Amino acid sequence: MLTLPASQALWFLPFAVPIGIWVAWNDVKFMKIPNKAVYALTLVFLVVGLLAVPLAEYPWRLLQLVVVLVVGFLMNMIRMIGAGDAKFAAAMAPFIPLADARTFAFLFGAVLLAAYVTHRGARKIPALQRATDWKSFEIQDFPMGLALGPALIFYLVLGLIS
Repeated sequence: MLTLPASQALWFLPFAVPIGIWVAWNDVKFMKIPNKAVYALTLVFLVVGLLAVPLAEYPWRLLQLVVVLVVGFLMNMIRMIGAGDAKFAAAMAPFIPLADARTFAFLFGAVLLAAYVTHRGARKIPALQRATDWKSFEIQDFPMGLALGPALIFYLVLGLIS
């Protein structure tokens, strides 16, 4: 069960959906998560979070962004993830109450697996390869934004309906 209140999910979802879709699409097509998407998601939390999150909890959520950013940069330094993935994961962190971290990790794992299988299967379809100019079809790296953006969206939807 999620601890995210439905009211928070309702506040964040209209902003997170287009940003999450933008990140997924851009990463599949160009293998890049735009800094503008990271800034946009961070700005959404900074502004909307003031209305949606209890004031006492707000700074702790911002601390989550910093912690995930530091861990993400360390993971990037040892080439586990891309820099854009690290930055976007950090921007996502304040949207998820710490009590939901484990639940979100399981959700992200499921979305990551589904995205990986779908992406790898889709790039084996010659007609789809010819119809697109997606950089992610040409290289071995996986576009993690294809899982990051949708995972946040699914999490917020679950918060809304639970």
